Amino acid sequence: TPGSSPRNLLDLDTFSKSDPVVVLFVQVSGSSEWKEFGRTEVIDNTLNPDFVRKFVLDYYFEEKQNLRFDVASFGAQDFLGQAFVALGEVIGSQRGRLERPLTGVPGKRCGTILLLAEELSNCRDIVTMQLCANKLDKKDFFGKSDPFLVFYRSNEDGTFTICHKTEVVKNTLNPVWQPFTIPVRALCNGDYDRTVKIDVYDWDRDGSHDFIGEFATSYRELSRAQSQFTVYEVLNPRKKCKKKKYVNSGTVTLLSFSVESEFTFVDYIRGGTQLNFTVAIDFTASNGLPSQPTSLHYASPYQLSAYALALKAVGEIIQDYDSDKLFPAYGFGAKVPPDGKISHQFPLNNNVDNPSCAGIEGVLESYLQSLRTVQLYGPTNFAPVINQVAGIAAQVTDGSQYHVLLIITDGVISDMLQTKEAIVTASSLPMSIIIVGVGPAEFEAMEELDGDEVRLSSRGRYAERDIVQFVPFRDYVDDSGNQVLSMARLAKDVLAEIPEQLLSYMKTRDIKPRRADPE
Repeated sequence: TPGSSPRNLLDLDTFSKSDPVVVLFVQVSGSSEWKEFGRTEVIDNTLNPDFVRKFVLDYYFEEKQNLRFDVASFGAQDFLGQAFVALGEVIGSQRGRLERPLTGVPGKRCGTILLLAEELSNCRDIVTMQLCANKLDKKDFFGKSDPFLVFYRSNEDGTFTICHKTEVVKNTLNPVWQPFTIPVRALCNGDYDRTVKIDVYDWDRDGSHDFIGEFATSYRELSRAQSQFTVYEVLNPRKKCKKKKYVNSGTVTLLSFSVESEFTFVDYIRGGTQLNFTVAIDFTASNGLPSQPTSLHYASPYQLSAYALALKAVGEIIQDYDSDKLFPAYGFGAKVPPDGKISHQFPLNNNVDNPSCAGIEGVLESYLQSLRTVQLYGPTNFAPVINQVAGIAAQVTDGSQYHVLLIITDGVISDMLQTKEAIVTASSLPMSIIIVGVGPAEFEAMEELDGDEVRLSSRGRYAERDIVQFVPFRDYVDDSGNQVLSMARLAKDVLAEIPEQLLSYMKTRDIKPRRADPE
């Protein structure tokens, strides 16, 4: 939720100070259209207003969310200046504070606007609880019962949605279930007094589980078990109607209940975690001669190559989270001057000691320069550049640095065994790998590296986390010709898993976000 505080505004009010108001516009994804999102209150007679009204926006790491803040003097409707910013820039700035000059009034200094972003704590708690039951009804003819619990949260319209099932405990009327963990959101949608319904069933192999009984509670009631055991009567409404002497079908006891907060991606970014972006580009001969229009590296005067488009789409979003905006960029699979040696990790800027380029524009410039100086060759080896980034990632593992490697390639990988080994090793480090496949090749090997279906393994070792995301570029080239929109979709799909991958690293290492310094 960005708040705003302009400073030293233009004074356009002849008799007093200006009466400023800030209007927020949001750019429609993939177009140049701006839509008004909301406006602050008006503050009378000041050039340094602190606005109270906040703008509540949905934030997506994987999208470029462009915002425009227009400052005007209310009543007179005089324009006092404007600022353009991406939401990611505000979140990625130190402590979520970003100051920008206001521009737009020719020949005048319009002052500045200070933007503050904070994440709304939308019930991020996670609950761990354990239950047991006593004297449940016997349902099986030969044995006792095989009980399990089903949890439902109630919806606004009075219906119920299943949100958790315990394991089955075999052949007992006094089961003790394993502790389990569930987000509070899933249990009650953040409404602590909403009904949580729990059904008790006897498991049957054929799936026709027998209903033993039910009871209802709420998150608030469950949470009281932190200080005392809570016992619930399990009731079967049909039995209750039929039998006069019916008491209950057993009891369920809540043995333990604990809550801990789950940290979010934004918590780590605000706590100072930097995303370090590295690029590796495929310079193998199968791409075709860069001077030929059929080449995947061919850039016409009117259009960037597929490589440049993919690099720009992903890089322009990630750069908001990298304070120095310096990006190491490598090529692989080419013969490199002066001696024509094959290299699988040559710096695009030709500077071995410092392969970093200034901004995404700097990377593009170095990429185009390299195309003119190296000879496309082969084979297609990924392992050297993955190991290179992994070596850097291994130097700082305290959660303050996280590395994202973007590999853009036309295809069939030559060192699959070494690459799998490199990825499995890298999976325990603070890094993620994005692979964009360009051209018409079959990319089965990339799907295997992606590890979404089957966890990647190498020589009997399994990847600790899934750190690879692969997409084929061709899936994003649409017939409408709206390149801005299709590249936004590409970036969205390859970056969508990064926040979860970063969180999984922090969680397995028990790294908490650093607290942003108090103001």
